[in-house]
Amino acid sequence: MNELARRSRRFALALATGGVLALTASVALAAEAVDLVLVLAADVSRSVDAQKFQLQRDGYASAINDPRVLEAIRSGPRGKIAVAYVEWSGVGNQKLVIDWTIIRDAASAQEFGSQLAEAQRSFADRTSISGGIDYAVDLIARAPYDSRRRTIDVSGDGTNNSGREVTAARDEAVAKGIAINGLVILSERPLSWNAEHTNPPGGLDNYYKNNVIGGPGAFVMVAQDFRAFRQAIVNKLVAEIAWAAPANDDPPG
Repeated sequence: MNELARRSRRFALALATGGVLALTASVALAAEAVDLVLVLAADVSRSVDAQKFQLQRDGYASAINDPRVLEAIRSGPRGKIAVAYVEWSGVGNQKLVIDWTIIRDAASAQEFGSQLAEAQRSFADRTSISGGIDYAVDLIARAPYDSRRRTIDVSGDGTNNSGREVTAARDEAVAKGIAINGLVILSERPLSWNAEHTNPPGGLDNYYKNNVIGGPGAFVMVAQDFRAFRQAIVNKLVAEIAWAAPANDDPPG
């Protein structure tokens, strides 16, 4: 074999190898398609005492296993959603409690709920809704799943009192195509040390409507107290998960 032939062979081999590597990389980078990418972002600030925290945590763990939620998941064209669970408090206090998980049936929902029930509480600091939103946006950006519907589900019992303006965080998330919904947990009695934090003028639900939620179809639901949280989160999850295809987005065949 002359020198020209050897060079031609090496060149052909390099092209073939490069093609295989490119194909492998494209397969590795391809995100799994789901009907919804959802971050559950729960307030664990110091206004949420131990009893309220447990009611909230148990409510999420139970709700994800509710037959109505599972039916909503099955109603989608792909029959599965990707969920991550985050707890947030002060401006620098956000924790990924459960990383991205596919939920498609009772078994996967039960596993998610069990992990959540066993996890320790993350924080008990001030209330940075903006910090929680920013953290959730970054989490969605690195999700190994793909959906045209990307949602942050924020639950909380007070106003933003730490970090940057919550409206700025909301607007940036919405500009990236992410919807933010809210679940407001009302307090029977204002905090003795900061009454307007849990009971702002006009009500906490109006505060969330005006400052927290955003994006197409964004909504706020209200739990009258922490004991009513489970039913409220079931209703909220069903509304978020239930498939409503955009006009220009046909479900996969």
